[in-house]
Amino acid sequence: MAERTRVVVGHIFSDHGHDVLGTTAPISSILDKQGSLRGKTLFITGASRGIGLAVALRAARDGANIVIAAKTASPHPKLSGTIFTAAKEIEDAGGKALPVVCDIRDEEQVNAAVKKAVERFGGIDICVNNASAISLTGTQATPMKRYDLMHQVNSRGTYLVSRACLPYLKKSSNPHILIMSPPLNMETRWFEHHVAYTSAKYGMSMCTLGMAGEFRRDGIAVNSLWPRTGIATAAVKNMGGADLYKRSRSVEIMADAAHVILIQNSRKVSGKFFIDEDLLRSVGVRDFSKYLPPGGSE
Repeated sequence: MAERTRVVVGHIFSDHGHDVLGTTAPISSILDKQGSLRGKTLFITGASRGIGLAVALRAARDGANIVIAAKTASPHPKLSGTIFTAAKEIEDAGGKALPVVCDIRDEEQVNAAVKKAVERFGGIDICVNNASAISLTGTQATPMKRYDLMHQVNSRGTYLVSRACLPYLKKSSNPHILIMSPPLNMETRWFEHHVAYTSAKYGMSMCTLGMAGEFRRDGIAVNSLWPRTGIATAAVKNMGGADLYKRSRSVEIMADAAHVILIQNSRKVSGKFFIDEDLLRSVGVRDFSKYLPPGGSE
């Protein structure tokens, strides 16, 4: 089947995931449909709100340990949630939480956060690279300060956090790195409207491409996950307005898709660029109306 792609308000979306390790079997034939993250330790960047928090809450319902690595320790004027409010939600959902103030641009802060995670929970089983900076602007409208921020947070931050977690992932029985980034479609149309942002996100995806191969022998799965539609986060509402928000899906669709990936055998499912809806359909989900935000429509 030919790949179909589209842009929605400058975001990059793909209707089909890609396999960079050459597996030819249909994905539905190799995915486990049942599993739990109970007792697993997840190090999640940007988990104080949005998709990162949703992934954390889904794992918490299994009884997982969650390290909330994010910058927000005090309330933001436009975005709700801090690492401490997230920790309470996680513990209320049945998980254990460790809130850590961490700017993933800072190597010392990342290493300190990983050290705290290991001291508290004994290791790290899963690294979720969710934190990201966005500016859907053209070249002349993107100052170098904004360019640098996106590349430092997105591609460099993903590389740094993954690297810091690796010694502990190698000791895990089922280690995963999950990166929230798009399939690598090297066509002009995905770059021409916001080359700085796309190149920063593709830097994350290249971590998936390279690390999946590099750490295959260690049994560490490295996969990417990307939404088919917009996701109804506060950031999307602030950027795209109420109309885009209503046409988006809730963060829970990404959380459910992430859960499916993270319960897989890390030696069998790696090097893939998953699209949330396609992945969930492959494990039997048919009703996606439950992922609509209040007042939303498909």
